[in-house]
Parts: sequence; structure tokens; C-alpha cells
Amino acid sequence: MDGVIEDASRFTLPSLPPAWSPPSEPASSISPLVQRRLIPAGAAYLAHIKRTLNNHTFDEYDQQLEEERKRLELLNADGLNGEDDLGVGDEEESPELLLLDAKEWKKQDHYQVLGLSHLRYKATPEQIKIAHRKKVLKHHPDKKAGASHTTNDDAFFKCIQKANEVLTNSERRRQFDSVDPICLSLEEDDPSASDFKGREKDTAFFFKTFAPIFEREARFSKKIPVPMLGENDDSKENVHAFYDFWYNFDSWRSFEYLDKEVNEGSDNRDDKRYTEKKNKSERARRKKDDITRLRNLVDLTLGLDPRIKRIKQEEKEAREAKKKTKGGMSAAEQKAKAEEDKRKAEEEAQRKEEEDKVARAEAKKAKTAAANAAKKARRQQRAADTDEAAPS
Repeated sequence: MDGVIEDASRFTLPSLPPAWSPPSEPASSISPLVQRRLIPAGAAYLAHIKRTLNNHTFDEYDQQLEEERKRLELLNADGLNGEDDLGVGDEEESPELLLLDAKEWKKQDHYQVLGLSHLRYKATPEQIKIAHRKKVLKHHPDKKAGASHTTNDDAFFKCIQKANEVLTNSERRRQFDSVDPICLSLEEDDPSASDFKGREKDTAFFFKTFAPIFEREARFSKKIPVPMLGENDDSKENVHAFYDFWYNFDSWRSFEYLDKEVNEGSDNRDDKRYTEKKNKSERARRKKDDITRLRNLVDLTLGLDPRIKRIKQEEKEAREAKKKTKGGMSAAEQKAKAEEDKRKAEEEAQRKEEEDKVARAEAKKAKTAAANAAKKARRQQRAADTDEAAPS
């Protein structure tokens, strides 16, 4: 090693060529040094960050990229035979559906338009996205051009776009779900007391009839979880908890979707205010009717519930059994017990009388308020009719 260093120290550079001359000084001065901040960016840096955060090796990261690429290829594929289509968007399209008028989009069933009738409010955002893509690929005007002579292709495509617009907006989807046409038709078929005439003791029929109804109504509850109807052998506590919840049901259901639209070409503020006021009044009326409908449904269920009859029978038997045990009590104890029961009965009767009195007062107040509201509505209607009849 020392020999190598010694040989290197004896090495001499070649002489300069005769024609060489030193470079001349630059005409302009060299610009001053400027300190600049370099910000890491770009695809390579982002890949480095992802690997670091996920603690991946280069091979693991490349494998993840390949899996993501394959997944996106499936999602962006034709969508008709792909394995990742979640089985949505393939429902049969009736001739009436294909002839929908895009201008009447509020009257259309958005779930049916996207082929999601079997899922409806249970459809996930991913299923809506895939169903929309399938419909677009099938009914896009550019793809249909030359392949079909149907004049309504463009109109139905607009219906598809409107359905996707509504169902991908959480607020507007909730408004549509509140007035889902299928849900409204099912509500019209809700059972009445006459449907159970002669079948009051048919326990299986009771649960088969009411269980699906409460499952349907549960989706409107602000409070989660929602107790379901349960089974015939439920305990007294569970049965009472069920009716306590449904008698105090807090619903998020709204009816803005049915609002009357303000005329687009109208700039009259009075017309807009009148329409908004009327819409607000209609929403309140529909909300009140819906609360009444549900309360009547719970009343009917309570009156027919075989578990209530069973619980009352068990309580009666318990009272009778308790009476039989009085034989071992002394005369003084029996007398004290009888006086205590009498006092409680009097208090209960007084309490019930007060409750009945309050209930009658509330009913009278509600009846008066309803009559006043009806009078006010008639006056407003007459005023509106007068304004419309007056010459402009």
C-alpha cells in the first residue's frame, strides 16, 4: 500500500499544449447566491409517503398497486357481466318506464329507474354508483345512436341522470325516501280492526301482520336502536319497553319532496312567498297526519297483542295467589291491609279522575284549535280565491 502511495506522489501531469491560453473573464458579474426552499413533491415522493405510512416494502407496495389497478379495471369495465357489479341495475325495464317524461322527474320512482327496486332505501352508495354506470352505458344517447329508432332515448337518459342526482345526495335521498311511492302504497294497505275479526286468538297471524310494518317504520326513527315487535314469549319488561318507545316515536320523516315548485318564469315575490307559505302548511299537515297514522297503528297493535292479554292474566293470577296467603295474617294485619288497599284505591280513583279531567280539557282545547284552524284556512282560501279572481 505504501508503494502505491509513493508511486502516486511521483506522477507528473502532462504539459499544456502550446496553443492553450487561460479563459477570459466573463463580461457580466456572477449573480448573487439565493437561498430557495425545496418542497418534496411528485409521484415518487407520494409513493414514498404511502410506503412509510403503511410500513410497506417496495414489493408489497407494487402488489397493492397491481390489486388496485385490477379493481379499477373491473369497475370501469362494461358493467354487464363483471363480477364486481354487486348484482344491481339489471332489473327488467318495462315499456312504461322507458317512456317516462324527464320533465315529470318528481313523479318517477328513482330506484326503479336505476334498477334498484328490490333494494330501495337499503341500497348502498356503491350499489347506486354501479347501477347508474350500467344504465348510462346502456342508454347513453351516443351509444344508442344508429342502434335504435326510439325517440325517447334521450328523455330516459335524463331520467337516469336525475335519479342518480337525487339518490347520491343524502339530504335529497332522505326527502325522497320519506315519500317513497312503494312505501306510501304499503301504508294504504295497513291492517284495520276489521281484518282481525274472528282471528283475535290467531297469534301467528298477529305477528306475521304487524312485524313487517314496524320494521318498515323503524327506518324513520331518530333514535337507534329501534325495538322490534318481538315474539309471543317476550317478557313483560320487553313488551312495555316496545310500546313506550313507539308511543314516543321521534321521526325524521319530512315531506319537502312534495312541495309545489315556484314558477320558474315568475319574479313576483308575493307569488313566491305565497307558495312557500302554502308548502310549509302542507308539510305540517302531512307530518301531523303521519304521526296520527302511526299512533293509531300502535293503538291497534296494543289492543290485539296476545302478550298483553297474557301479562294481564299473569298479574290477575298473582293477585289471587297473594289473596290466598292472607290466611296466615292476624286480624289486625288484615284490617290494616284492607285499609291500605282502600286508601290506594281511593287515590287511584282520584288520580284517574284528574287525568280524565285533564284529558277532557285537552281534547276540548284541541277541538277548539282545530275548529279555529279550519276557519282560518277557509278565510285564507276565500282571500286567495278573491285575489285570483280580481282583475290584474
